[in-house]
Amino acid sequence: MKSMHAGIRAFVLTVTDFFYPPFKKIMPIQTFRYAACGGANTLLDISLFIICNEYILHKEPLSFPFFENKFITSYIASFLFSFCFSFPIGFYLNRYVVFPLANSEAKEQLIKYFAVVMFSLVLNYGFMKFFVEFFNWDHNLSKIVTTVFVVLFSYLAQKHFTFKLKDGTELIDELNL
Repeated sequence: MKSMHAGIRAFVLTVTDFFYPPFKKIMPIQTFRYAACGGANTLLDISLFIICNEYILHKEPLSFPFFENKFITSYIASFLFSFCFSFPIGFYLNRYVVFPLANSEAKEQLIKYFAVVMFSLVLNYGFMKFFVEFFNWDHNLSKIVTTVFVVLFSYLAQKHFTFKLKDGTELIDELNL
C-alpha cells in the first residue's frame, strides 16, 4: 500500500511541480501544491455537480418514494453527490501530497479534516440556498461563487488546524524548491 501512495504522490508532485516555477516568487511550494490539488479537486466537484444537476436530475427535485411530499432540490442533491467524491479525494491529496510532513496521526487528521469539511458543507449549503433562493441566481453560477468563499475558508483551516505541526510551525517541503 505504501508503494501505491508513493507512486501516486510522485506522479501528482511531478505534474504540479512542473507548473510551479512561474509562481516561485509569489508563493511557497506548499501553497502552490494546495492550490493545484485543491483546484483539481474543485474542478472535479463542480463538474460532478453540473453533470448530476443538468443531466441526471435535469434540475428536477429528487423525491423519496417512502415519504409522501418529501423531496430535496436538485442543486442540493447534486451538491451531496459531488461531495461524496470530492471529500475522500481531497483528504487523500492533502494528507499524502500537500501536507505529508504533518506529524499527527491519520485518524486525528481525518477527524479534523472532517470537522473542517462539515463546516464547509454548512457554508456550501447556506450560500447555495442564499444565492439560489434569495438572489434567484442560476444553480451553476451559485455553485461556482459559493466555491470561492468556501475554498478560502478551507485553505486557511486545513493549513492552520488540520495539517499543522504540533509546535505550530509552518510545514516546509523536503524538496525546498
